Amino acid sequence: MYEMTIQFHTDSGKCLYEQIYEHIRQEIRVGKLLAGERLPSTRSLAEYLQVARSTVEYAYDQLLSEGYIESRPYRGYFVCPVEELLKMEGMADQDAGIAEHPSVSFQDRNGEAKQAGAEYDFSPYEIDMSGFPFGVWKRITRNILNDDNSKLFSQGEPQGDYDLRLTISRYLHSSRGVWCMPEQIIVGAGNDYLLMLLEKILGRGIKVGMENTTYKRAYRIFRSFGYEIATVETDRNGILVSGLEKEDVDVVYVMPSHQFPTGKVMSVGRRTELLRWAGQGRDRYLIEDDYDSEFRYRGKPIPSLQSLDQQGRVIYMGTFSKAIAPAIRVGYMVLPARLIYRYLEECAFYSCTVSRIDQRILNEFICDGYFERHLNKMRKHYRAKHDLLLECLKPFEGKFYISGEDAGLHLVLTARDGVSEEELVKRAAQKGVRVYGLSESMVDSVSGAATVLLGFGGMDSAKIREGIKRLQEAWL
Repeated sequence: MYEMTIQFHTDSGKCLYEQIYEHIRQEIRVGKLLAGERLPSTRSLAEYLQVARSTVEYAYDQLLSEGYIESRPYRGYFVCPVEELLKMEGMADQDAGIAEHPSVSFQDRNGEAKQAGAEYDFSPYEIDMSGFPFGVWKRITRNILNDDNSKLFSQGEPQGDYDLRLTISRYLHSSRGVWCMPEQIIVGAGNDYLLMLLEKILGRGIKVGMENTTYKRAYRIFRSFGYEIATVETDRNGILVSGLEKEDVDVVYVMPSHQFPTGKVMSVGRRTELLRWAGQGRDRYLIEDDYDSEFRYRGKPIPSLQSLDQQGRVIYMGTFSKAIAPAIRVGYMVLPARLIYRYLEECAFYSCTVSRIDQRILNEFICDGYFERHLNKMRKHYRAKHDLLLECLKPFEGKFYISGEDAGLHLVLTARDGVSEEELVKRAAQKGVRVYGLSESMVDSVSGAATVLLGFGGMDSAKIREGIKRLQEAWL
């Protein structure tokens, strides 16, 4: 067993569990902790470091979530095999490339239809708007319109106003580890528009690799481009790189920090494999859809795939629809350097699809600290619902596997017996409850255990309790 000495820094501003987590992660990354090596138990490490056991448990949970270690029943924690880890320091050369490029100038998951008659709708697409700071939003809007802001009514920059792009770049770096300059960001009215713009940048004749259960809307958009789509097998660590090689795809669409709909987190080892695969081809890219990274209820947010990218292969996409409101319709795309060149040369004549007034409102909402306060409030709110739903589902544990917890706005239930998904959905509907089958997110139909999604974002506590009570009557 590896003996571990950690020197705590009381003036670093970091919690003890963060320092433990970062120390172990670094030991793994530089090879001082080897694959298969056993870590001290949480109890023994806590006693040795003279900290609470829960402090060590929080650190280990984060390492487990990111795939650095694994838990073996009755044996303890062991280091996962992680080869050729990329360090988060590769954007300097990329940034320099943008500055030196002679021809470049930088001057200037949505709601689905509800089933009729469903009194209790466990939609995985809905969010809770009861906590939205309408008063703050109105005040910011009023102040902007009352001021002499005639420039806001003129034509803006195609990529979105620079001030907002700067704010987004700073937010992404601090919250997701994303390395980018404002010049690499394109603001657009939702991911639909940004994906359509991306098709103009990438060109035609692209073959896209996707997981078989995926965000179906993205699949349909890719199909509308005439792109060939290959479904690639997955395991518990994420999409299989061997499948990408077999299918000979050009672009891969993934949600590594919280896969929809399964809720899986891609391990750091698989992320490294993906980046290595992308770097071996001239025009291979990874589209990282980071749709709900703000809502994680244990440990720190999982770092983005883009934060590990040293070769400019990750196209990072995000949205404010989940974190603020779907009606805001503001998404953003971070392009690697070589694709920004292509955008500027071939697509910069497309106008930005977000009103300059809305951009200004959002920018002030973030800069004045309201966004951070709103996120903190909603995390607590959603965590309470998440914990309530888990508590209500305890009677189901004998007949269902429950997964996808600790992040996002839905849980996943997989039947242990031979009941069909269609039967589960039908029984629930007879009790006035709407649940969502996993098959709705499948590109290709495959046989397997019946699985349903239970979203909690748009339901209040009373409806969650009553809805689960009805499902207990229907399924147990």
